[in-house]
Amino acid sequence: MSLPKNSNVHKININGCKRDLSLFEVKPGLKIAVLNILGDVELVKVASNGLAKKLNNVNYDVLVTAEAKSIPLAYELSAVTGKPYVVLRKNYKSYMGDTIKAVSNSITTGKEQFLYLDEKDIDLISGAKVILIDDVISTGSTLKAMKEVMDKSNSEVVSSAAIFTEGEADKISDIICLGHLPLFYD
Repeated sequence: MSLPKNSNVHKININGCKRDLSLFEVKPGLKIAVLNILGDVELVKVASNGLAKKLNNVNYDVLVTAEAKSIPLAYELSAVTGKPYVVLRKNYKSYMGDTIKAVSNSITTGKEQFLYLDEKDIDLISGAKVILIDDVISTGSTLKAMKEVMDKSNSEVVSSAAIFTEGEADKISDIICLGHLPLFYD
């Protein structure tokens, strides 16, 4: 999508919850609309309720998300659905024990990141049907790394869900979402 002159925001509306998302340049000539749900209780609640309705007919045991921006979404979705959630961490801490890990490349940081499943969560995940949760799914890199951790932990990914897909991610199959964010080109 081409940007109108002097446009610095992209407007969204999720079930009446409206926000202006700031545009951020990820590389020359390309901007993305930045969704930051941290601290936005109203948006998290509205998005969680919307996703819970879409997940109503999916058979799953556990919600899994990656640190950090989507943690409030996973928490609230867990509260609404009654399903437990697990957070894959981006940094290893010694108290996490013998972890399972995978690598991803983030569009926002532009560098390699690791995802770690804490040893204490392996029993909950092993053999479980899981839904991968993220705030925005763009390139699918984080999703791929999350799936790799789930494969290594002997769990079955039955679906993926996000508030929004972005860019070409709407072409990735079986992402349950509430909307789509375009990419913005100068």
